[in-house]
Amino acid sequence: MDARTVVSEFLGTLLLVFFGVGSAVLGAEYIGTVGIALAFGFVLLGLAYALGPISGCHLNPAVTLGMLMAKRLSVRKAVEYWIAQLLGAIVGAALLLLVAKQVPGLEVSGAFGTNGYGYRSALGINIFGAFVAEILMTFLLVYIYLAVTRDLVLIGFAALPIGLTLALVQLIGVPLTGASVNPVRSLGPAIFAGSAPLSQVWLFLIAPLVGGVIAALVHAVTHGGETLGLTRPAEGGPSGEAAAAPPAGGAAPEADAAAGGAAPGKPKPQA
Repeated sequence: MDARTVVSEFLGTLLLVFFGVGSAVLGAEYIGTVGIALAFGFVLLGLAYALGPISGCHLNPAVTLGMLMAKRLSVRKAVEYWIAQLLGAIVGAALLLLVAKQVPGLEVSGAFGTNGYGYRSALGINIFGAFVAEILMTFLLVYIYLAVTRDLVLIGFAALPIGLTLALVQLIGVPLTGASVNPVRSLGPAIFAGSAPLSQVWLFLIAPLVGGVIAALVHAVTHGGETLGLTRPAEGGPSGEAAAAPPAGGAAPEADAAAGGAAPGKPKPQA
């Protein structure tokens, strides 16, 4: 186990939940939906620059699932990430609860920045609409993650579109469902919010994961590459960069022929 990546995912998820969900719990009355969206986007942006070169700054099981589907990390590494993310979200929510309890008159039971549908949605969206919305919002987030990274790590300006995408998702999703797009972001606060949030949290565990899987499959089509063996090279030879690369240890056969050598399988002309 690489302790650096696991600690990064734990710490990053803890801070994402504390500051992102905290903006809704402690500041919604003052900053509104736009402020909450910016809080989520800015904290992910900052963490992506800090932790992206170490772990990729997933902080989200749906993102990790998308990376696993795209064959950018092993199953064992994905499980390590999921455990770290879950523990980070629970600790982050517990710390947020500790702070919220110090605010006189602040009620956390039944709310606490949790996600919901029906009577727990600001717009009253039904269960089907909530499920579709969460799939689409998570699809966008994971698709952007996959598109701006070439490997597991997240470096350079790739952090910028990811932070902006999360802010956009929150702007649209907060009035609908509270904008989960992240199973542990939903589960962590729900554990401390009572029975009503827990009775609906299943949707926000499943829908983001479905969105992550779809994003990986679509990314494999639009950008190329394998997705857990579901895409294959064309018959008769390798595909992509592998097809264009010369054999290891030497130049391409055409280059040899151009340099005066014979192509494989053909005798060298005699003088």
